[in-house]
Amino acid sequence: MGKLEVINPRTGTADHAITPASRDDVAAKAAALREAQPAWEALGVGGRCGVMARWLQAVKARAADIGEADAHDTGGCHTSYLQGFITMGNIGGWLEDAPKAFAALDYDAMSPSMPSVRVQSQVVAYPLVGVISPWNAPLMLALLDAVPALFAGSSVLLKPSEVTPRVIETLFETVREVPELAAVFDYVAGPGAVGQAVIEQADTVCFTGSVPTGRKVAVACAERLIPCHLELGGKDPCIVTESADIERAATAVLRGAVYATGQVCYSVERVYVHEAIHDAFVATLVEKAGEVRLNADNPRGGHIGPFTHGPQADIVAGHIADAVAKGAKVQCGGEIEDIGGGRYLRPTVLTGVTHGMAIMQDETFGPTIPVMAYSDTDEAVRLANDTQFGLTASVIAGSAEEAEAIGRRLNAGGIFLQDTFLTFAKMRTFGTDSFGWSGHGAPRIGPESLRRFLRRKSLLTQTGEVADIRNDHHLGEGA
Repeated sequence: MGKLEVINPRTGTADHAITPASRDDVAAKAAALREAQPAWEALGVGGRCGVMARWLQAVKARAADIGEADAHDTGGCHTSYLQGFITMGNIGGWLEDAPKAFAALDYDAMSPSMPSVRVQSQVVAYPLVGVISPWNAPLMLALLDAVPALFAGSSVLLKPSEVTPRVIETLFETVREVPELAAVFDYVAGPGAVGQAVIEQADTVCFTGSVPTGRKVAVACAERLIPCHLELGGKDPCIVTESADIERAATAVLRGAVYATGQVCYSVERVYVHEAIHDAFVATLVEKAGEVRLNADNPRGGHIGPFTHGPQADIVAGHIADAVAKGAKVQCGGEIEDIGGGRYLRPTVLTGVTHGMAIMQDETFGPTIPVMAYSDTDEAVRLANDTQFGLTASVIAGSAEEAEAIGRRLNAGGIFLQDTFLTFAKMRTFGTDSFGWSGHGAPRIGPESLRRFLRRKSLLTQTGEVADIRNDHHLGEGA
């Protein structure tokens, strides 16, 4: 297979290329990772932490370069330049948490049902973890799975999106500075066929991406009878109650909907506002949206970058056109702008929307804010739950107690109260499950996220007399 060109999202031109891995390439890398994994696991969590601490220092030295590569890949705003430091926080956090997670899995006790039997624990890592990561937040989402898998004692074979390969290439320059880590952590580049080849080699798979592709991954893993963990899309709602502070609500909704160009799985994609404050809320939201700037002139300035993947702009434009054709009104934004080869969309507020429109049902993944009025709380909850997805949801009310009461009725794994976009508050401390089509398998955030890569064994030792079948008087009863 020849070179595969990579588009710069800010210029619309190809300024990079990758050589897609063949199936044999993937198999060879998988074999090498498998061979190295037993020694990696044998280091124990303490030994692995020592190696990972050295990697942390290598990442620290290249943090600025990693951020530049991420920005080049995504066309992103200031957040992209923080990706090296976010990676440092990920590794450093697991340096603290991994020993505690292993200790929590350890037990050594006498059986309550058979008091003469001693039960001891052992956890065994899956030898090879396959990670298939997306083009939005390409580094962070890849390492959310890869880092805990490495701490667990697994080898990891990563397949990043072919749309955003630069940052992964830069990251692996730091990996190769730590030979013990390089032996158990590698990547393969290329399109979907390369991801399929990874699934064919892995013992368990972590995938982040769209629902259609997630289904294919799940089927492929099922055919091999291996576990998979899927982080898929969202159509996340926000409910704004009659008692809410309009300024606060509009500020939170705007950020939650357009941050990172709306290319975040837990972006606000539907807004339900009580009819008594609907018009005032929309007016305030439109005013605030008008102050949001594109970063076309300066990648480190502005608030909204270009679409990372150009074709995504067409999907967003299609959702807007469908809504307008069915009666929605665009209050601001609404037009894809081509600037210097990049494709941009200013914050787009729509009113008059219904659940018969794609923009209220399908994942849009852009800086759109469709706003719908509701009359009472029961209707708001019904509308918010009228979705196949269930990643996150937000409630902004006049009091935290009112917001919580509504939040407890919503079908989503993360419920943000009195704000939006609070996922980072969970990190490794609190785990959540995705509802509906938004995910499958164990949580990728929280204490359980390390457990995904470990299988538990029990060693049972008889410390008393061995039972003699000849003295078992229950045998033969009723004969």
